[in-house]
Amino acid sequence: MTEMRVAQELVDLGVAKEDIVLGFQSPEMRQYTDYAAIQFS
Repeated sequence: MTEMRVAQELVDLGVAKEDIVLGFQSPEMRQYTDYAAIQFS
């Protein structure tokens, strides 16, 4: 956990949410975020 909102800072810098994968979220939960939902097998 971090107080720094890295994903939001990337969005603020112009990175599309669809290009950001939240690695700290389990693959099953990523589909419920506004960010990319890539699952690696």
